Formats: sequence, structure tokens, C-alpha cells
Amino acid sequence: MMYLAAEEPQNPLLPVWPEVVIGLLCFAIIFFVFAKKLLPSINKVLDERHDKIVGGIEEAEAAQVEAQSVLEQYKAQLAEARHEAARLRSEAQEQGATLIAEMRAEGQRQREEIIAAGHTQIEADRKAAAQSLRQDVGQLATELAGKIVGESLEEHARQSRTIDRFLDGLDDAATKAEATR
Repeated sequence: MMYLAAEEPQNPLLPVWPEVVIGLLCFAIIFFVFAKKLLPSINKVLDERHDKIVGGIEEAEAAQVEAQSVLEQYKAQLAEARHEAARLRSEAQEQGATLIAEMRAEGQRQREEIIAAGHTQIEADRKAAAQSLRQDVGQLATELAGKIVGESLEEHARQSRTIDRFLDGLDDAATKAEATR
């Protein structure tokens, strides 16, 4: 009957001490293996990841700072290039205005030279035409006067005096005609 006394029902709320001891012993062994073997490897991997992340963030920040400095340099160079282009444009406009003024002055000078040469040529042509006309008119007047007078006026001195008197009379008549207008 003793056998019956050992089999008495046990309270489910009370732990079975031999199982608790065995469970604690197994937990301690597993914990020890994890703590000595797996935990350092896991921590090593986590530290490497942390270092990579921190290094990546630092590299990204450095790259951002460098990019910002390159952007500032680019903006400065762009502003300088714009300023230089404006200066060159201004110089080109000034040079263009100077060239235009010089070309106008040169054109005016050439025009004045051409006009002066034209007046000189016209005056020379007028004098040559007047001289030629004077000789022709003188010769015709001498011939006509010779026919009217009935004597020959071929002698040069006489011819010159007659021509000069005739032409002076014509000039006086032309002057009087212009004055009456």
C-alpha cells in the first residue's frame, strides 16, 4: 500500500523540484554557450554594422560639405563669368561707338575732299570752257567785224583788243541783266 501513497495526486500549482533543477541546469549550460560563443560574434557583427553606418553617415556629411563648397565655387565662378561678359559687352559697345564715330569722321572728310575736288574740277572746266569760248567767240567776232568794217582784222594785236572790248561788253551786259532780275 505504500505504493498507493506515492501516487497521490499532486497539486498542479506546486512545481516539481527535480524538473526545475534540471531546467535551470540546462538553461545555464545554454546561456553559457551563447554568452561565450555566439554573443561575441553577434556583438562583433553589430559593431561592424554600427561602424559602417556611422562611417557612411560621416562620408555622406563630408560629401555634402564638399558638394556645398563646390556649389559655392561654381556660383562664384558663374558670377565672375557673368561680370566678365558684361564688361566685355560694355567694351565692345564702346569700341563700336568709337569705330562708328571714326568712320563717320572719315566719311565726312572724304565727302569734303570729293566735294572740294569736284568744285575745283568744275571751276577748271568752267575756266577752260570760258577760255575756249572766248577764243571761238573772238575768232567769230573778228571775222564778223572784218566783214562789217570791210578790212582785215587779222593782225593779232588788233584782234586781241577788239575781242577784249567785245567780251567786256558782253560781260557788262550780262552783269546788268543779272542785276535787273
